[in-house]
Amino acid sequence: MGDQQAAQRLQCRRQGLRHLAHLALNEAGLRSKRPPRSPGDKKGPAEAASIQSLPPELLEHIMSFLPVSAGGGPGRTPPTPYAQTCHTLYCVCDSEGAWRRACRRLCALPPLALPGARPWKRAAVLNYTKGLVVQPFGGRQRGPSRPPAPALAHGYRKLVPTREHVLVLDHAGTLFSLRHALTPAPGQWRRAARYAVLCRGTKDFTTDPRSDAACRKYVYVLATRAGGDGGPAPDCVEVYLQGSGQRIFKMTFHPALRFRQLRLLGPETARALLLLTEDGRVYSLSVDESQLAQPRSYTVQLALRKVSRGHPGTPIAAIAAAPHSAAFLTEQGTVYLEVHAPGVYRDLFGTLHAYDPHDPQMPLVLSLPAKVLSCALGSNHLGLVDEFGRVFMQGSNRHGQLGTGDKIDRGEPAQVPSLARPLALWCGLNHSVVLAPSGAGGREVLGCGCGAGGRLPGWPKGSASFVCLQVEVPPSASSLCSTRDGLYVLCSYDIEEQPAFRDLPPGAPAVPPVPSPGVPPACTALLVQLQSCPTLPGRVAKLQEAVGALPLPPAQRHFLCQGLELVQRSPEPVLSKSTFISSSHQ
Repeated sequence: MGDQQAAQRLQCRRQGLRHLAHLALNEAGLRSKRPPRSPGDKKGPAEAASIQSLPPELLEHIMSFLPVSAGGGPGRTPPTPYAQTCHTLYCVCDSEGAWRRACRRLCALPPLALPGARPWKRAAVLNYTKGLVVQPFGGRQRGPSRPPAPALAHGYRKLVPTREHVLVLDHAGTLFSLRHALTPAPGQWRRAARYAVLCRGTKDFTTDPRSDAACRKYVYVLATRAGGDGGPAPDCVEVYLQGSGQRIFKMTFHPALRFRQLRLLGPETARALLLLTEDGRVYSLSVDESQLAQPRSYTVQLALRKVSRGHPGTPIAAIAAAPHSAAFLTEQGTVYLEVHAPGVYRDLFGTLHAYDPHDPQMPLVLSLPAKVLSCALGSNHLGLVDEFGRVFMQGSNRHGQLGTGDKIDRGEPAQVPSLARPLALWCGLNHSVVLAPSGAGGREVLGCGCGAGGRLPGWPKGSASFVCLQVEVPPSASSLCSTRDGLYVLCSYDIEEQPAFRDLPPGAPAVPPVPSPGVPPACTALLVQLQSCPTLPGRVAKLQEAVGALPLPPAQRHFLCQGLELVQRSPEPVLSKSTFISSSHQ
């Protein structure tokens, strides 16, 4: 078996060498009649005109016509025979000269060397892997659509769907508007131009925080504009109409204030625009969207948010916003939460004990055993990812949107054992979706919660635990978001991204299960063990062990036996908590 594989590798290398020699001779114009070989000359034609004898500039020019994946590419495909031939050709394929020429071939505009250790390779790979997959919910169109990537875009960094279009920000700071990306007309993608440049010099942008894209009428853009007197360029916030792309409002800040992120919070008539500075302070100002269309100028007051006033030595790294709540993630990995509605507070914490309606900006600390790297905030639930790749969910669980396998609300962060090292996490209205790695370097989308309206493709009845959705996911997918109308998967691979997660130290204590209201701790611990078992026989064995080991009253023991029979008869390896809820109340 080993000799067979070695022979195949040798044959593959010989084929790659012949193909490269053929390309080299064609490119250099050296193809001619084969010279007659003398009787004493034992050299073959490949040795007489070796590709390695060509100048380095010519070799780099030839290699630039190969596919991007042949030179290392996104790092998710196996090496091709061209780079496997020898060390010299591998170095030529991965040289910055070859990547610079490939970037010129892939970009419509003059190539832009992005910052990083390998600027030209990063630019070429970003342009090669950029893309967008849109999975509509309901309606006539069931399959996914792929809007054409703008040739002017240098990769994709962020996307936000609006009422009619999809807004995409690239790594060069250009904001694009993809026309009618959700419901394309027949033959629409065959047209030459189906996108428009909305703004340049963009740092960040946002829209209405609600999950319904029909409510996203205005687009708030944080950009940098050149000063008129030749001084430093100040930051400004511009407001555009998402339908026509017309700018209707602009506010300019002092050049000393440098911002990097903005989010929206609150109703339309009393918007709170949250602005995060480069040094980690959070400012806010009030905006009335009903007066934006009126052609007049007025002054607004920029105030420091209470989370920055109360913790001046704690810089904020990122902001997540929902219609009535906001989460502030610090550089140390702590999460502060603001809640502005009593109903949302009750859904998130299960009580109104500490809610103060007169001071909604009072930040509340979420306790987690490790540093938090990312936060996703929904209407009535939230998700956290720590430095070890563990996922914690908190809030309302009426539809199973927490993915814990039950429909019991969580007033504290509860770990989801079935998820590890996710690439992206999104919390929607009554459901949650996760972009997770799969086998062989692929990607898959997992979802839980309410499946009404096609929000969980392949699971119309929904699911209380995370299940694999029937969605097309390219191997270069990097982020995702979901609205009432569809699921959007953003594709763009950045070679400068470093692994964000660390390995859990050996002997580290496990996260204790969060006790649920009205459920005994023994039942809660048992349910966590059942959720960690991926197979049906493992859960049955756990139940059999629990029936004889747990010190439960006869009534609860009887309901456990009923749950065991239910699992044995169930065709799906999903265990409901209704039996244990009944046993706890008995």
